[in-house]
Amino acid sequence: MTTPLEVSLAAILADPARVSTAPQVIERLSRDFYWYSPVLRKRLDGKIADAIVYPISVSEIQGVLRYCYANDIPVTARGAGTGNYGQAVPLEGGVVLDLSRLTEIESITADGVAVCQPGVRLGVLEAEARNAGWELRCYPSTVVKASVGGFLGGGSGGIGSVAHGGLRDFSQVRAVDVVTMEAEPRIIHHEGEAIHEILHAWGTNGIITRIWLALTPKVEWGQCAVAFDTFHQAFDFSERVATSEEWTKRLITTFEWPIPSFFGPVRNLAPEGKALIFFLIAEHQRQRLEAAALEAGGAITFSAAYKGLRSVPLLSDYTWNHTTLWAIKVDPQFTYLQCGFDPLAARSQFARLRQRFGDEILFHIEFIKNAQGVVFPGAIPVVRFITEERLNEMIDYCREIGVSVANPHVNNVEGGGRYRSDNVQLMAKLRYDTKGLLNPGKMVTFERPAAGASIS
Repeated sequence: MTTPLEVSLAAILADPARVSTAPQVIERLSRDFYWYSPVLRKRLDGKIADAIVYPISVSEIQGVLRYCYANDIPVTARGAGTGNYGQAVPLEGGVVLDLSRLTEIESITADGVAVCQPGVRLGVLEAEARNAGWELRCYPSTVVKASVGGFLGGGSGGIGSVAHGGLRDFSQVRAVDVVTMEAEPRIIHHEGEAIHEILHAWGTNGIITRIWLALTPKVEWGQCAVAFDTFHQAFDFSERVATSEEWTKRLITTFEWPIPSFFGPVRNLAPEGKALIFFLIAEHQRQRLEAAALEAGGAITFSAAYKGLRSVPLLSDYTWNHTTLWAIKVDPQFTYLQCGFDPLAARSQFARLRQRFGDEILFHIEFIKNAQGVVFPGAIPVVRFITEERLNEMIDYCREIGVSVANPHVNNVEGGGRYRSDNVQLMAKLRYDTKGLLNPGKMVTFERPAAGASIS
């Protein structure tokens, strides 16, 4: 049955079929991968939109926002829905603005900048960039499905971050165009430091419509898996490679046992009881890496040239937050944290966590370069969920001993650990969405300004 909202929205678009109120479509597109967290599952299950809209142009986005502003209808932007924190879940109903049909790659410039629309899949952009002699600086393990706009709106780093840092660092994102939620929606161009108003703001302060993303010269890569008797041996070797400038690397992921046993399709790469490291290393360095690993006491369980995202096996499919997914497939009681260890104190921090929580926490290390150029052991440890109170106890203890935590079990920008301490994201929301209609409830520091108040 057609609803009045569907009729009104359909009149804005060139094709009314690009509005849906079908229950099964609404349910599917009102979800992301928040169910990785048992805490968010309890809070977000059942939250759904009233309509899904698929715009294909900036003018259509402006038309939808103009109508929704006039009628006080919430709007939640959606990329590919591969996020893990409920970014794309509409807490107050309204419209889900699905940007997956804005898929144009406008250009890859001579100096290595991709200019594209937000619905471009990262895997597609990687292929196009490599054809032009470039590649992505960093990307999530969901690269095949994830969209560029979704990554900027809700992501932070990934494969490649060991060399190039995260999205906030080293001018990875050169510029974005954003449509505002106002009586007459504007297109605001952000470049340089101004892009930090929009990055990782979950679409709460504007709809990203155009992106200038910095690339890096392409490298011929190799894949390598190395097993060690203990996690500490594996960590020592992976840290040595990660922090040395002699190695050209894209991925270094270290797993303690039994995490490698969760990886069904590549279980043969994981000797029983051993810690495991997955590498993406420059192909011309692969044999030298094998020799170094053997000298350090490791065993090479897989080594081959990397053939791109269609490689079989694709080791990156088991890294970053895909690791958590494989763990949940084995035991639904598993969940995860997002941590940063002190590069000078990581070993003592590992020991203290093990002493306090035993096998409730399993170490999974992703090496990352920070904004100061220091490579440090980031981590997405697999955690055995007992209660929310026990999970919070673990988070509090991590912070007490100097382990930073970006909490993936909260459904707001501030609580997730990527909020800007200078409040530029909030200031942008106050300027561009004074009614608070963009993804309401996800920026908890926002309060609607009093009538006549000025926003600096």
